[in-house]
Amino acid sequence: MEESTLKYWKDAGHVARRTLEAMKLELTPGKTFHEVIESAERYIHRHGGKPAFPGTIAVNDLAAHFTTDHAVNQVEGWDGDMVLQKGDCVKIDFGVHIKGHIADNALTFEVGNGNEHTEQIKAAKEARDAAIEMMHPGTPWYKVGQAAAQPSLDAGFQPIRNLCGHQLKPWELHAGVSVPSYACGPDNQGFKGVVEEGGIYAIEPFNTTGSSGMIKNLGNPNSSNIYRITGMTTSRKARAKGQLKPLGAQMARNLEERYSTLPFAERWAYPMLEKPFPDADEASRQSKWRALVKKLISIRFLETYHVLACKDGGNICQFEHTVLVTDGGPEILTVE
Repeated sequence: MEESTLKYWKDAGHVARRTLEAMKLELTPGKTFHEVIESAERYIHRHGGKPAFPGTIAVNDLAAHFTTDHAVNQVEGWDGDMVLQKGDCVKIDFGVHIKGHIADNALTFEVGNGNEHTEQIKAAKEARDAAIEMMHPGTPWYKVGQAAAQPSLDAGFQPIRNLCGHQLKPWELHAGVSVPSYACGPDNQGFKGVVEEGGIYAIEPFNTTGSSGMIKNLGNPNSSNIYRITGMTTSRKARAKGQLKPLGAQMARNLEERYSTLPFAERWAYPMLEKPFPDADEASRQSKWRALVKKLISIRFLETYHVLACKDGGNICQFEHTVLVTDGGPEILTVE
């Protein structure tokens, strides 16, 4: 890897880690999800990066993939509110990119430090570190998963089996290879192959107090308020085929220019409607946004994400680092 390219990866890692540690200090009783998320995204911009995906926060049985929308609506399909309480087990997950080179990291923190989740949090952190220790060139992926699972199992918790880590490439958050976080075994077709030298991977095991070891989707397909351009078509092609009218094509082109193929938040894109519809009220703009999104999904220009939660209501913990695999083993990029 060229030194200049490696610098982008490392700089993104430094900003991502500093963001995570800074936001941990904001996880106090009474703080809202929205305040933490927006603070994190401002921090990323101030320190020379751009969000590689919307800042996300997940409390207790929520696992991942929730960011607030522009109207700060409640989490769809979830009974809790969006204000941190003493004793909450909070996962924060922030990504940074510099010229498309991505660093992804997460941690779990107990609000108020009441020691209600200490053992589970410790096991999740040890699971991440055990998996990273296995990230040497040529290691079969199933052995990485086996190592990740063991600390949680030893502590009496279940590894989440239907969430996994992922390879990172420029402008690609999930770039082909999936990293297991449970003992999938050598014959699992989803995790064939070995750790590759020069590869960059997000290592992020989750565990749960639930018995199923599985997560489920909550709400509608876009309940996360997160979208991504699929790359399966373009605004230009859709316009040429008559799939989009001029204004829709312009909106799609704006999304391409701003976000490329990285995930983006509804609240980031929603203000685009202000210029073409300056006199529209909020209800009208929301209707126009829903119609635009529905159309862009129907032509496979956009995809959406569900909020994820524990299938049987268990409490979930997670830790994550981004790792570069060198000939001498793993180099953690998400360090301060």
